[in-house]
Amino acid sequence: MVAPNPPHRSEIYGDAMRAALVGLLINAALGIAKLAGGVAGESFALLTDALNSAGDVVTSLAILASLRFAQRPADAEHPYGHVRFESIAAMQIASLVFLSALGIGWEAARRLGSPQPIPPLWTLALAGANAAIKEALYQYKIRVSRRTGSSMIRANAWDHRSDALCSLAVFGGLALVRLGGPDWRDADECAAMLVVVAILASSGRLFQESVRELMDLQADDQLVARVRGEALAEEGVRGVEKLWLRKAGLEYFADLHLEVDPQATVWEAHRLGHRVKDRLLAAFPAIRDVLVHLEPHSPPDDRASRPTN
Repeated sequence: MVAPNPPHRSEIYGDAMRAALVGLLINAALGIAKLAGGVAGESFALLTDALNSAGDVVTSLAILASLRFAQRPADAEHPYGHVRFESIAAMQIASLVFLSALGIGWEAARRLGSPQPIPPLWTLALAGANAAIKEALYQYKIRVSRRTGSSMIRANAWDHRSDALCSLAVFGGLALVRLGGPDWRDADECAAMLVVVAILASSGRLFQESVRELMDLQADDQLVARVRGEALAEEGVRGVEKLWLRKAGLEYFADLHLEVDPQATVWEAHRLGHRVKDRLLAAFPAIRDVLVHLEPHSPPDDRASRPTN
């Protein structure tokens, strides 16, 4: 059954763009605060976390730009539209963040064993507040990703979760330096290296998801089953022989092989195919287009001898 008043495609993009804008503003504020705190408190872990927030700002800007570009209509050179731009942008972001993290890790390792000042107490409050804010951002964006189906927003949400864990690591490192004194002077750098590990894992996950989408990844089984069930619910459809549902950015492209009455006229089968297409587009606003291929329905005993292509 078609859901009442399904959200328009523009609403899905708008929801994702609002989430990216919220992340941009909060990460910019956090980055400035951590940079100032790292410089004033002479904490390399806070400075590392500030650079992490700067990377999040760049990520949010890229998400906003890619979502806007992905909405451009199809043209002669891009008949399938520009939806893959989101995945391409995500790959570039992931690569940049990965390389930046390696540089930070090298600097943290180089600083191990060198004398470091004890950071003031207020740096712990800054790290703790950052952890709470990042966890709140994760909760918000993971809900948006479920509504929109955006892998980029989902990856960005998990990036916030890793940032929250990083801030907890920074908090722990600063606390050890404060409580342990000079004997624990390397705890700050060790916390910075934990941050680096989390950044590398987050960027690697984002890169992997982007590559999978560019390889025409089939949608998850639950969504495929829902689309199949919706197609079968249309009167006149005898079966669904094949269903390919490939993800591209926030949207999907469906290739559907419908089984129809072999005695139906070309006109009747053609109209049925259009009804199924319209039904799916109405029920699933994230589906950009549906390509319907018609097959004559045959008894199960005859299907083994049918061509597969």
